[in-house]
Amino acid sequence: MQLLSRAMQYVVVAFMSALFLYPLYILFLISFSPIQYTLGSLRPLQWPEGFTLQNLVLALQGTNLIDPMLRSLLTASLVGAIALLLGIPAAYGLSRLTSTLANTISTLLFFVNMIPALVIAIPVSVSFIDLHLYNTVVGLALAQGLIALPFSIFLLLGAFQSLPKDLENQARVDGAGMLQTLYTLLVPLSKSAVAAAFLISWMLSWDEFTFATILSPITPTLPFVIYTNIYRGNILASSALSLVLTLPVIILTVMLQRYLRGEYLSGGLHG
Repeated sequence: MQLLSRAMQYVVVAFMSALFLYPLYILFLISFSPIQYTLGSLRPLQWPEGFTLQNLVLALQGTNLIDPMLRSLLTASLVGAIALLLGIPAAYGLSRLTSTLANTISTLLFFVNMIPALVIAIPVSVSFIDLHLYNTVVGLALAQGLIALPFSIFLLLGAFQSLPKDLENQARVDGAGMLQTLYTLLVPLSKSAVAAAFLISWMLSWDEFTFATILSPITPTLPFVIYTNIYRGNILASSALSLVLTLPVIILTVMLQRYLRGEYLSGGLHG
């Protein structure tokens, strides 16, 4: 019975993995397959029949990819830093409240994500023009931080709430101040949640489109460039660029995967 249960778990994991990896596989297939096997075929093949770099070469030749990618990388990294800079003290403050009140407040923070981004982006852009933040990396990162910050606070709050209160009390008895206790004790113990919060914030910014289009139309980010190619009907180039868009996410996930485990909401404590 136990063997059957384990086998069913493997089947479910394999099915879910295939379900999530299939779109990426199709994207790879379209990007590096000759057009006669993909868009030029009545029934496109589901397996590689040929290999070509022409689609990627045409995409790179016809598009200024370097500047939008650097802008997207810089913006996403800044959003991740803002999410941690504001999220860590906010989550710590909420963790000092009762669980019911803290969880209620953290849930209310998600209301901003329930509002269409377009409704927020237009008044924000007007304010940013007056503040000279329009069409800047800092302005775009601050706007995208509105979306990322609730997720960051939610993850960090769960980590701080799970840490034993005796740890903080002992540190205070030993003479550590509040900030010293937070950044030298609680944050290192919650490194899994910190890594998860940074990664989620980074990814939310990396493929964000609405704020990037309205707040940074002159010097666009990579998602806007991909949209432009799709709008012009250049599907092959867009597929190749989309594949490029996924590479930094995969690299960052691999780099942080040692911290991204199931216990990230428990503060990273073991045993």
